[in-house]
This record gives sequence, structure tokens and C-alpha cells, in this order.
Amino acid sequence: MKINQSSQPMRNPIIVALDVDSRDQALKLADDLADIAGGFKVGPRLCLRYGQELIQDIAARGPVFMDNKHFDIPSTMEAAVRASFAAGASLVTVHALSGREALTKMALLEKELNQLRPFKILAVTILTSWDESSVPGNLKEQKISDHVVGLAQLVKSSGMTGLVCSPHELDLLQNQGLYLVTPGIRFSMDSLGDQKRVMGPHEAIQNGASALVVGRPIIGAANPRETATDYVMALYEKKK
Repeated sequence: MKINQSSQPMRNPIIVALDVDSRDQALKLADDLADIAGGFKVGPRLCLRYGQELIQDIAARGPVFMDNKHFDIPSTMEAAVRASFAAGASLVTVHALSGREALTKMALLEKELNQLRPFKILAVTILTSWDESSVPGNLKEQKISDHVVGLAQLVKSSGMTGLVCSPHELDLLQNQGLYLVTPGIRFSMDSLGDQKRVMGPHEAIQNGASALVVGRPIIGAANPRETATDYVMALYEKKK
């Protein structure tokens, strides 16, 4: 399979979200998909149960995207990101809403850690589980797309290079030199779950995504390997 260089530090653009509760489930999925997935996303439901050791074990099978969305004072965010890097993560998330001081610190930290191995810090904009009707009231004065564009400008001007956004904002963020990670990826026949702003994998890549996060459609499938392969192949040939 051809590797998409723009997806680095992932091996290809499909990141499988290990949204499960047990260590055994997570490691079985990582074993089964290690030769197909570009990497694996791990969030609080696993991190809080099993900690650094599980991250190290998954990192031995493929690049790890540690998605804990840190949003705190700058020094605490820095300490959390350093701990994630030490555990073996290749991608981590912080909140863009944490502000310029924190984001500037993250940009400098990313440059420092990249001297050791490929590593990216991603700034989360607006969750894909929100749409215009469910966004918090204090954010309703602007459309979601306006919030995302404004936060992207803040992220870039702070020196950061990576962003998490829904596929619906990809066309607004093209040609800015940003590494764009996109959740909310579904085939048309997949259940949406709690995702609101979704798109197919081929279309998302065509619209400028660097990497795509797919969870339940793969890990909940009768044959996760087959479904993961379908998602990877769809990057190069559109699948309805």
C-alpha cells in the first residue's frame, strides 16, 4: 500500500479510535489492525484505567494518537504533553481555546520534541458532536465554521502546525500549511452515532485532510480488518 507522506507521523491517513474499555480489547484490535491502520487513537477511557504502560504497548504496534484534549494553564498543559510523549504518543491534543500563551508554548514544545522523534501537537477547535443547534449558548453569536476559522488563525499565528476540525471545515482551511486531523468520518451506510458533522473518507482527503479518525464503524464491525481495509482503500478510490 502506498504511504501518504502528508499523514506523517501516522503510517497512513486512517487512525483507528480504540474506543473500548478493556486493555485486552484494545490490544487485540491493535494486533489485528497493526498492518492496516495508520495509527491508533487512545482517549481518557483507556488512559485513566491503564496509564502509560498501555500506551507503550500500543505504540509497539503502531503510532499512537493520545486524545485527552488538554485545556489548562500553560505549565500544566506542557507537563501533560511531555508525559504523553514519554509514554510513546506520536500525536496529542490540546484545546485551541486555551489561548495564545498556551498555544505558543505548545509550538515551542513541539519543535523541541521533534528533535527526538516525529511528534505533533494538535489543537482541537469545535467538537464534531456539536452542530449549530447544540453548540453552547455563549458560542452561538457566530457560526461554527467562523469559530473554527478564527481558532485556526490563532493556532497558526501561535506557531502551531496541527489542528483537529470536522470535515465540514476542511475547505475553509486548505492551503494554510496545517496538518489537519478529521474525526466524523463515515461511509454513507454507517450509523452516525453522536457525530453531527460527518463526511466520507475519500471526500475528506480530497478536501485537504491529513489524517482521518474512524472508530465505531471499524471496531464495531463484524470483521474489523475487512472494514479497516475498506476505509484505507477508499482513500484512493471513492466508496459510497
